[in-house]
Amino acid sequence: MPRPQGHSELIESIYDAGLHPELWSDVVVMLNAFIGSRACGLISKDTVSKSGATHYYCGVDPHYIQLYSETYSRYDPLARLPRYGEVRNIPDLVNFDEYRRGRFYQEWLRPQGCIDVANVVLEQSNSPCPMLLTVIPGREMLDAEQRARMQFLVPHASRALMINRAIERKLQRASALADVVDRLNAGVILLDAGCQIIHSNPAAETILAKDDVLRAISGRLVTRSSEANLALRNIFRDPGEVAMAAADGRKISLTSHDGSHYGAHVIALPSLLRDGANERSSAVGALLVWKAELDSRSSAGLIDRTFELTPAELRVLQSIVEVGGVPETAVALGIAETTVKTHLHRVFAKTGVSRQADLVKLAAGFSNPLLH
Repeated sequence: MPRPQGHSELIESIYDAGLHPELWSDVVVMLNAFIGSRACGLISKDTVSKSGATHYYCGVDPHYIQLYSETYSRYDPLARLPRYGEVRNIPDLVNFDEYRRGRFYQEWLRPQGCIDVANVVLEQSNSPCPMLLTVIPGREMLDAEQRARMQFLVPHASRALMINRAIERKLQRASALADVVDRLNAGVILLDAGCQIIHSNPAAETILAKDDVLRAISGRLVTRSSEANLALRNIFRDPGEVAMAAADGRKISLTSHDGSHYGAHVIALPSLLRDGANERSSAVGALLVWKAELDSRSSAGLIDRTFELTPAELRVLQSIVEVGGVPETAVALGIAETTVKTHLHRVFAKTGVSRQADLVKLAAGFSNPLLH
């Protein structure tokens, strides 16, 4: 088929609608003019119930669109959808004389002054509700030129719809992931290259509201420590730096005015979550922030593996953290205070700390921020 003048603009508009579905309403008008039909639309057809939904259309009174959705989609001759890419009109599907005696023609199409409808399936997948391009030629049957023009549109409209679906799935995954992030008990803060806050989950908002260990100044994340601030700026100035810091397991230590310790891990932000942010192009990474409080269930094994503690040494460490000093630990474990002190000194030597208070802080740093 010779390509008509202006077809390039039409094809470009179809792919624009692939990226921006709201443009399909205008594109359908262009498709209608290109095909030379009276009406045109994109509909989805349920292969089981035979019900249909009209998503974008032109050339049909909205009253008839509603009637089709509520009643006449079930009497549509498209009882069995043709294969992908095959343009089919009424005589291709059913006996035309029988069709003219049926409800679809008598009650829905004929009152509009039309006799024929043509459809082509635009999705190759086994979707239970595939999208179709549907055309009402007018007072005449679909002619060869109109059929050829519909056929010409198939690969372009099909690809555009495939793009729509892919974007929709990605946004759904981004929305689901963002919902998970918002439910975390640890603070999650998305930052751009200037440490401007792009998004913060409720736990992070709670930390920021205290205006202590972390604060937002004109939308920019700031810490109490100048050293931590410098580390933050150096890491988030570039996505590559963020990726390296995340791969190294780099952590920024934060301390509040009352001496409470917080941990902040750098996260290389997945593109999926980045696309879920309001300013998806500007977020370069995230900061996972939590208060350092010991969760012995999640940290004991990690402490054991890190410092190669014996079972007895690990029990003493946990008791010092959870119960109290040497006398309390001796009672809790049913051993002599001298034995507790022996194990404790070995723990000090292996962990590199020299005070019980420092041991508590060390153990807190191994707690799982997601389980608080």
